[in-house]
Amino acid sequence: MSEPGNPPVRSVFTRQEILTWPNLFTFTRLLCIPLFLWLLFGRENRAAAAWLLAALGATDWIDGWIARRFDMASEFGRLFDPTVDRLMFFVAIPAIVIDGSIPLLVAALALLREVLVAVAALVSVAVGAGTLAVTKEGKNAAFALMFAFPAFLGSESTLSYAPALVWLAWICAVPGLAFGFYSLLVQYIPAIRRR
Repeated sequence: MSEPGNPPVRSVFTRQEILTWPNLFTFTRLLCIPLFLWLLFGRENRAAAAWLLAALGATDWIDGWIARRFDMASEFGRLFDPTVDRLMFFVAIPAIVIDGSIPLLVAALALLREVLVAVAALVSVAVGAGTLAVTKEGKNAAFALMFAFPAFLGSESTLSYAPALVWLAWICAVPGLAFGFYSLLVQYIPAIRRR
């Protein structure tokens, strides 16, 4: 049962909510995750894998923009997009760790934050508070980290500018982690408690 002002959580989505252009775009991003793994481990092409991961991070906003611009927002989309983002993190970070291209502390902190946000989102729905509203700081965290990880990967590649990518990786990773834990501890968890 949801509180007044929050729509009830439904267990079934309509076909019209699922088959939208924003969700198709998100689904296309989802299909690129196995391609990333194939490039990294099958082809052993760190540069191509890093570029693909960077492109996936850079295009994360497009599905939301399409949904808002063309009035295609849906409850399914509000769940599907962050789920794909989480899955991308949960696949890409361990893959980059296995590759040896990222400091373990950065990877561990990023994964810990993603697990905690996923748990908070599930708790929010379970207690009838609805889906977590993504904050500006949460978006900034995701955006920064989606560039930090490909930069760490690219810094270990044969790209001519690989040494510069080390600096870019740290410039993105430190504020990304800071914004990430701030949004989790100061915004998301207290918002659930208030409901």
